Amino acid sequence: MQSSFGQRFLVIYSGVLTAVFAVTVLSGFVGTATKKTTLDELTVQRINVVEPDGTLRMVISNKATEPGLIIKSKEHPHPTRSSAGIIFYNDEGTENGGLTFEGKMGKDGQGESSGHLSFDEYEQDQAFVQEYGQQEGKRYARLVFADNPHVPMSKVVEFTESISQLPADEKKKRMAEFIASNQYKVKPRMVLARMPDESVMLGLNDSEGRPRIRMQVAPDGTPSLQMLDDKGKVIGQMPSTAAR
Repeated sequence: MQSSFGQRFLVIYSGVLTAVFAVTVLSGFVGTATKKTTLDELTVQRINVVEPDGTLRMVISNKATEPGLIIKSKEHPHPTRSSAGIIFYNDEGTENGGLTFEGKMGKDGQGESSGHLSFDEYEQDQAFVQEYGQQEGKRYARLVFADNPHVPMSKVVEFTESISQLPADEKKKRMAEFIASNQYKVKPRMVLARMPDESVMLGLNDSEGRPRIRMQVAPDGTPSLQMLDDKGKVIGQMPSTAAR
């Protein structure tokens, strides 16, 4: 009787140990798998990269799942974005730049293509832009450095949303007043571009965004260099008018 009881005890004890061991091993495996996984191929529509505390740092998405404008982790509708790509976010979960791209056959039977890489000022818009475009048989490419106004983008978005239900004329008037009262003006400082007319140019602007030096090679290959005053008047050029 005692021997039978002892055998049953050993069987039960052995089963319990096996179960505990299996749970321990599987738990360790699952815990490790959630932290580090190796895959040969992954097909998704969107990937969100976050910090340990959940702060968004990057979104990789297709066109259908692209994010809106995110400022300090709050999402707002984006007025123009409609491309697949990668959007970057700063340490506070605010949009900080991005890479977008698209291409298709246009309705006119000609190819369309575009690519855009930019980085933003803190709580503002693009300070560095590199982009390419092709449409209606014409192409352009440009590199732009710009100074943005010292107005937080959150203030711009808040105001835009507050007037979104107004009639078009009233909305336009209120937006003009907002721009004037906040001196809201993006000031391009340098533009290097291949223009749609096949010319190439380098433009250097002053701190107010006014063109001051323009270097250009025209579509026919004619080179020129112009210097302008703050009103846009040419004050010097090469070659001179007489030489040309």
